[in-house]
Amino acid sequence: MQRESADMTRPAHLSPFRTYRASRRDDLVSFQLIIEETDLWIAAREDLGAPMADHVRLLRGQIKAYAAVHPEFLTSLEPLETGPRAPEIIRRMCHAAALTGVGPMAAVAGTLTQMLAEHFRERSPDLLIENGGDTYLCSTRDRHIGILNMPDQAVRLCVPVSAREFPCSFCASSAKIGHSLSFGKADLVVVRAQDAALADAAATSLANALTGASAMDAVLAKAQGWESLGIDGVFTQCEGKIGVWGKMQLAVI
Repeated sequence: MQRESADMTRPAHLSPFRTYRASRRDDLVSFQLIIEETDLWIAAREDLGAPMADHVRLLRGQIKAYAAVHPEFLTSLEPLETGPRAPEIIRRMCHAAALTGVGPMAAVAGTLTQMLAEHFRERSPDLLIENGGDTYLCSTRDRHIGILNMPDQAVRLCVPVSAREFPCSFCASSAKIGHSLSFGKADLVVVRAQDAALADAAATSLANALTGASAMDAVLAKAQGWESLGIDGVFTQCEGKIGVWGKMQLAVI
């Protein structure tokens, strides 16, 4: 989910309403990891909580250090340029933001999630990481990825993903859920892509453009126009209307 104006010093978000995290995955070990406002749910072949916490602190530290010299990085609502000597997490965020026309913090959750998964994938080829609605998923078996428009309700819709389609990312943005800034009226926008930074930034941009149900066709057309960038599919929900494009075949749970 977008973090257009995220404060890297805020207390952790400890919402008791993320009941969707209670879904059973008997083949994996599940655990929660909270570092300041980063709130991760992780399923892996083993409990990797301690080393993952260290890596999250490293990535967050790189963002904080960069922002100390470039304070506009945390607040800009427009793309920013960055040099080749910037940390990789900064370069990935800025690249995704430039492709989709948003500020770099719109891609922070997706970027951090993917870089964490990439670092630990060899230790756990099955690795599912969710970061406040943004996911990066590695799996050796078929999975069903839930789509949830309210975090205190049961998951009703899902997207089946076969083992050969992993790794992939599903990132969400909403004007109704969470504390993130959105200029639209979207109940929910979910973007599928292999690149989580791109999926996260695109979800923000599309949610900003979804100013009402009448704008849904234009939003879906915008997403389709980004297919060449790596966007694989999108789900939109606004004012009682649902729109779907691309690799987002829906199933009912």
